[in-house]
Amino acid sequence: MSAPSLTVIILTFNSAVSLKRVVDACRPLAPRILVVDSFSTDGTVELASELGCEVVQHPFENYAAQRNWSQTQAGLDPAAWVLHLDSDEVLSTELCTAIQAAVAAPTVDGFLMRRLTYFWGRPIRHGHMNPSWHLRLFRAGMGACEDRLYDQHFVLTSGKAQKLPGVLHDLQLVNLESWTASHNRWSTAEAVEALRARSGEAADGAVMQGSLTGDRRMRKRWLKNNIWYRMPLLVKPYVFFFYSYVLKLGFLDGKSGFVYHVLQAFWFRFLVDAKIMELRDGRANPKS
Repeated sequence: MSAPSLTVIILTFNSAVSLKRVVDACRPLAPRILVVDSFSTDGTVELASELGCEVVQHPFENYAAQRNWSQTQAGLDPAAWVLHLDSDEVLSTELCTAIQAAVAAPTVDGFLMRRLTYFWGRPIRHGHMNPSWHLRLFRAGMGACEDRLYDQHFVLTSGKAQKLPGVLHDLQLVNLESWTASHNRWSTAEAVEALRARSGEAADGAVMQGSLTGDRRMRKRWLKNNIWYRMPLLVKPYVFFFYSYVLKLGFLDGKSGFVYHVLQAFWFRFLVDAKIMELRDGRANPKS
């Protein structure tokens, strides 16, 4: 049973290895799947067309800008439903069924999904990433992606959201070279966001408010803005790794989990702090 009022939007870039699994999983939900590609060179566009997707290409600036452009490009009625996915995010059968039921008889204007991250083909079930909830399904006229360079979320500009059962599998089908290269770029974005937060600079557009009485996303944002960004630089990564790997039982994720937690909870956070120092103190050397 399809839901004709639902459009699925998938962002892609060199995503041929995972796109078919993503499209096949969400195919029962909607007749329209819009792939917004950032000029892939690996056959992603051709594959998307073969899978029956509508394809457009647009230069990638950042995730927030690409997501919001995609939703505008889709030309949706404000009351229509939109589901946003990345090119390696696969809906579980349970989640797919829950989405069908939610869209058929909605009681709210948006729905949160639990995302499960994978690394080296294995699920990361512990640590700071779990549970991780994301707003991905909402009425087009009531939601947008907040204008952040990193850690951006979709937020409802009006209305209420509920959680859906099931899992959004974030496969992350990349090798270490690609993984560390992307996180190197994101560490720069997070460093800029941290300096913005310290200066009190307000973001434009939709913003997810931090609140200790809100949902998990809002609580994490409050802690980030009011505690994390205020902690001493280069000390935070050690504290965060202990929290993620020990207190949040990251050690239960095995050898691949150890590599993941060291890279994500320590290396990435240490790199962010070092870049904050570099940007703040003007330590960067000009390119020769």
